[in-house]
Parts: sequence; C-alpha cells; structure tokens
Amino acid sequence: MSEPKTTWHTRHKSSLTKGERAADYLRNGMGSWPFVGGFILFMILWAAVNSFALASRAWDAYPYILLNLFLSMLAGLQGAILLIAARRQDAIASVMAQHDYDTDMAAKAEIEQLTKINEQQLVILRELQSLLSASNNRP
Repeated sequence: MSEPKTTWHTRHKSSLTKGERAADYLRNGMGSWPFVGGFILFMILWAAVNSFALASRAWDAYPYILLNLFLSMLAGLQGAILLIAARRQDAIASVMAQHDYDTDMAAKAEIEQLTKINEQQLVILRELQSLLSASNNRP
C-alpha cells in the first residue's frame, strides 16, 4: 500500500502550537450559528433567572451589571482571539500565494521548454516536407 501524500496544508496543521489550535477552534466556534443561538439563549436565561426566578435574591438584578461586565470581557477576548486567528490566516495566505507563484513560474518554464521543442519539431517537419517535395519533383 502506498503512503498517503502529505501536502503543505497537512504539514502546516501538524506544526501548530496548542495556542494556535485553540485560537482556530475558538474562532470556528464563535463564528457559528450554534454559538450565536446558545449565547442568545444564555442571555435570555440569565435575564429570566435574575428577573423572575430569583426576583428578591437575584445575584445580578436589572440592569444586569455583572452580565454587562461578562459581555465586555467576552468581547475583549473575542477580539484578541480573532486577531490571532486572522494573523495566522494572513500568514497562511502569504505562504500559499508564494507557493502558487513558484508553481506558476515552474509551469511557465516547462511551457517555454515545450514551446521550443514544438518549434524545433515544426522546423524538422518543414525540412522533411521540402525534402519530400524535392524528391517527388525529380524525374
């Protein structure tokens, strides 16, 4: 059985640190509809528990100052996580662009070489045609 081909992407993913993996995982999680839905549900539950269930003993009564503090901290963390992930994506895009450029340049060199071979073959074919027509014109 042949060994699976490793690509730049698989090598790159295996070289990630735990922090980079965590940033990618959190970015993918926070940028999803399940996260948005769960977060809205959490906020509704927080407000319901503090407004109705624990109305007289609420740990965070209206206007939910503690919830606002948590939301501010979450926004700060999300911003940092998204910047880390964006910086990594920029680095990946830069490496991929360089790889594409190198591939294009190698393909260009091969195409130029094939074009030269094709031109040589056309010259040979023309010479053969002229020799064939010259031999057909002899009596």
